[in-house]
Amino acid sequence: MNTTRSLQVNVVQQLRRKPLCRRRTQSSSRRIIDLRSDTVTLPSPEMIKCSLNAPLGDDVMGEDPTVQKLQQCVADMLGFEAGLFLPTGTMANLVALISHCQYDRAAEVMIGAQSHISLWEGGNAAIVGGIHTRQLPEDRETAHISEGDIRDIYRDDSDDHCSKTVLLCLENTHNMLGGIALPVDYMTNMCSICRELGLKLHVDGARLANAAVAQGVSMAMLCAGADSVSLCLSKGLGAPLGSVLVGGTEFIRLAKRARKRCGGGMRQAGLAASMGLYALENNVERLSVDHYFAMQLAAKLESYGFQISREVETNIFFFSLPDNTLYSQNKYCERLEQEHGIKITGGYSSGGKLFRVVTHLGVAIDDIDYIAEAMAKTLSNF
Repeated sequence: MNTTRSLQVNVVQQLRRKPLCRRRTQSSSRRIIDLRSDTVTLPSPEMIKCSLNAPLGDDVMGEDPTVQKLQQCVADMLGFEAGLFLPTGTMANLVALISHCQYDRAAEVMIGAQSHISLWEGGNAAIVGGIHTRQLPEDRETAHISEGDIRDIYRDDSDDHCSKTVLLCLENTHNMLGGIALPVDYMTNMCSICRELGLKLHVDGARLANAAVAQGVSMAMLCAGADSVSLCLSKGLGAPLGSVLVGGTEFIRLAKRARKRCGGGMRQAGLAASMGLYALENNVERLSVDHYFAMQLAAKLESYGFQISREVETNIFFFSLPDNTLYSQNKYCERLEQEHGIKITGGYSSGGKLFRVVTHLGVAIDDIDYIAEAMAKTLSNF
């Protein structure tokens, strides 16, 4: 069975399991389709019901059984010794960097120039962690950071002028390059290079489940050999908040201390942790639905003359308006929402000409044709 056919069969199976949620405005019955991010997902009634029966305790004291269960669940799922529940993915990444670099305030971390840590976390590595970052270019088609660039940028502590490089960070899937999934062989090679150079490897796996589902492999295979991984529960998996950072037992002990310094210590956090557990138990396989919808929508937009930036792999893609279009980015987004209830964002790379679309469990199967037709109609009505 070819890949496309296999994906279609899996999507049909997932759609039969339960209906996808729909979003409407509170003041009317008008349908709103929000494609700005998969962070807009809402917890399902079943997920909320699960939280009402969760056993609770004080997590700062290590006494919330539901949090403990979630942490160990993610650690086992990703192949690590221990886990730590944090309120956000940004804090999970920051805590990871602080924990890896805690013994050297002049530590240097290598990050991708287009990565989430580089662009969307407020410069917190420097501001909060006192950590120096070096940005490396990623290949726009593969999201790979090259081995040559890593070796060129790497610096040991033999020169007093230089910060010592201690950590490499990779993002899987890669958000700003269009949801690209880094494959197992690349991740394995990066682990080998890090071991050779004496570096630690942190994986920003906010959408690691998307990468695993897209490639038909386990999440553990995608991070085997890494020193830490952060997994976000509040994107395509559909929980309202939370990320889990995993690593070795000593690393997680240090991370728990760093979490406290960052204000991330929560008390009866089992309410949120239970929804994260529900997401992991019920919403991982159905990510294939989001991927299929993104591929279908991209194909339909392309048939209307829109330009898709690259082949769609997961639930994120970028597109631009047809050539010679007079619309401004803001005007197109504004009219699309006002006239059709569809929310997207623009202003991304290629001179700010790209729009981003993210599919998620709030998008239903009968939305795809409507979205494509509405986008084309908005363009023709200018």
